[in-house]
Amino acid sequence: ARMVERIGRRMRLPNPSIKYVAKLVRLHLRPIQLVDNAVTDSAIRRLMVEAGEDIDDLMSLCRADITSKNPRKVKQYLANFDKVEARMQEVEEKDKLRQFKPAFNGNDIMEHLNIPPGPLVGKIKKEITDAILDGEIPNEYEACLEYFEKIKDKFLEEN
Repeated sequence: ARMVERIGRRMRLPNPSIKYVAKLVRLHLRPIQLVDNAVTDSAIRRLMVEAGEDIDDLMSLCRADITSKNPRKVKQYLANFDKVEARMQEVEEKDKLRQFKPAFNGNDIMEHLNIPPGPLVGKIKKEITDAILDGEIPNEYEACLEYFEKIKDKFLEEN
């Protein structure tokens, strides 16, 4: 990576280009190390964070960097990179679910029903969240409010 920086300066490349190439060179061996099933999600996440928006370029570089002339080995390496990309996708999906927040929350429910916090709020919120996660409604305030208006009476009758 240091060589890349020196060569880039000598070639009078713009600084962003030098940093980009240096990052790819610095990280190009990391994806193949993540093939092992015992690798943790945090190791995958670290690579994704370090590569940032250049992760797809890094994976393309890794694929292009296969030097073997043996077709079986090339096929194995490509399969390994597919495996790493699948793991990255899994980690990204898990992280999205962990950070998931419905557009219509408990405060909205309490405000619309004019009720204090309690189990009823949680039940309604869970129903709305499930509808979003099941793809019944989009995670948008208006759609959630409309769904809430449809289901609220069922919950009010139960209480």
